[in-house]
Amino acid sequence: MSSTKQHITISVEQKQIINAELANHFKVIPFSEDASTVALYTEESNRNNEYFVQELQLFLDKKISFIYVDETHIQQALATYYRTGDESTTQKNSKEQLSADFLDELIHEAKQIRTSDIHIEIFEEEARVRFRIDGLLIEKYKIKTTNYLELINKIKIRASLDITEKRLPQDGRINFDTFDIRVSILPTHYGEKVVMRLLGRDASHLDLNALGMDAEEQDIYRNAVKKTNGIILISGPTGSGKTTTLYATLKHLNHSKTNIVTVEDPIEYTLKGINQVQLKEDIGLTFTSALRSFLRQDPDIIMLGEIRDAQTAQMAIRASLTGHLVLSTIHTNSALGTISRLIDMDVPAFLIAETLNISVAQRLIRKLCTHCKEKIVLKKEELPNYLRNTNALSHHYIPKGCHYCYYTGYKGRTAIYEMIPITSMISEVIKKENLQDAKNHIDTTKTLAYKALQLFKNGTTSLEEVYPILLNT
Repeated sequence: MSSTKQHITISVEQKQIINAELANHFKVIPFSEDASTVALYTEESNRNNEYFVQELQLFLDKKISFIYVDETHIQQALATYYRTGDESTTQKNSKEQLSADFLDELIHEAKQIRTSDIHIEIFEEEARVRFRIDGLLIEKYKIKTTNYLELINKIKIRASLDITEKRLPQDGRINFDTFDIRVSILPTHYGEKVVMRLLGRDASHLDLNALGMDAEEQDIYRNAVKKTNGIILISGPTGSGKTTTLYATLKHLNHSKTNIVTVEDPIEYTLKGINQVQLKEDIGLTFTSALRSFLRQDPDIIMLGEIRDAQTAQMAIRASLTGHLVLSTIHTNSALGTISRLIDMDVPAFLIAETLNISVAQRLIRKLCTHCKEKIVLKKEELPNYLRNTNALSHHYIPKGCHYCYYTGYKGRTAIYEMIPITSMISEVIKKENLQDAKNHIDTTKTLAYKALQLFKNGTTSLEEVYPILLNT
């Protein structure tokens, strides 16, 4: 039993020697195991604690050897490798926590630490589980390939999928009391890959005031959604918060005098007073067919989960022309790119100009942890070319990691928005399909790139976080 002050780093395989509950209860970190002995890092204060050793041996049913380290190293390693959520989350999901099944434990852990997606994938010699937390994938477990099929079958059974079908993609859903999980299964070279997206049902936090728009953006957006007809389009990549913005808008518009219908894939939140339809393409219930039916349901407001193709885009335009307010999302890089995308979908430019109320692009930016971010000198060559002559940028902040941020260097995210309200001037430019001219009419201080740059300049976030947005200016 020796002592060290070295920073603790362990592999995914070492992490699996003991579970998170045991590690946090005893404040130990495993680093090796054989048939008879488990070797652990523990705090210096436990050096002469015989009761501590006896209790651990009882739990692990093996002899134990220790390396004693400073308490701060144990805290850092626990936050890094055995991250846990807050007490309210633990109590909320106590039903899942009691299960001894690995799948239930996996789901509970993911929910507890606010994971958006669970990735389960297999390769030639190993399988792994990764969690997406704050937009980034983190490897959590290694699984023996011999156990992988059993886990996949359990997921299929819970999601009411065909366990004998291994050649085609499948989609299903697992329902819990307070949340749902959307399951997507994809055949790959070595076996089936599963992605499980955790969907919360609680819509109480959905509020236009809480989305992160500044006062001017809120005024622009609220004026656009006040109109009784036209199209509201939200753009951005997967995970940028588009759906949250749509739901907050629906909640704002929802009252007893309004008939609101939606078609979604999946339904992420259930909103009282709104008629929500789950997309089922395998039986012909597509965005387009649902939209045709909606027009016979006397709607005031229609929400389409996503505009994916030309047919859906043209149907949405048609619905807005007949006196309906249509809200949807679309995958583009900017608010102006949305207009280009609609033109590429063969929607006539004059119809876009007539029906589009506002085009919004948004991103979620990770914020640096205020407790541990470090200020360093900025090297000009690290910046995109067009910013290298900016004298105002001499220093910047980088993520370091501490127990407040689970040693990731980041804590929380903030949204940035780019909005193009379709004014008479912009409308005329769109009709001429001269989008370069439209760009000249947009205030550069309202773009995503400008807002991302401001977050970088004031130390809210890091260069690595905003760099892709800066390149799209």
